[in-house]
Amino acid sequence: MRGQRDEIPPGTLDMLILKTLSRLGEMHGFEIADSIQQASVDVLQVEEGSLYPCLQRMLIKGWLKGEWGKTGENRRARYYSLTVDGRKQLAREMERYERVSQAIARVLQPV
Repeated sequence: MRGQRDEIPPGTLDMLILKTLSRLGEMHGFEIADSIQQASVDVLQVEEGSLYPCLQRMLIKGWLKGEWGKTGENRRARYYSLTVDGRKQLAREMERYERVSQAIARVLQPV
């Protein structure tokens, strides 16, 4: 069903944020959340209570860098972009996700 919202599977929010920034470049938090929602055709919605703590953790781990700037509406916002370590982490996360997805698909296949 198009537009039916589901929870983001545990452990995948980092990967979704990293992939969004990898694909679209520097963005502020609301843009990241909105891009994930749009790319998932409104199935995934990133709540502020999950997004900003996740972004902060990734800044501390060195996967992202953040710089303060102004939005198009002249509001102050922190803009996030990937670091070299963030790109490496994205590759690890994608590899792990692919491995687990394939394993689940094998379990679900009819006998």
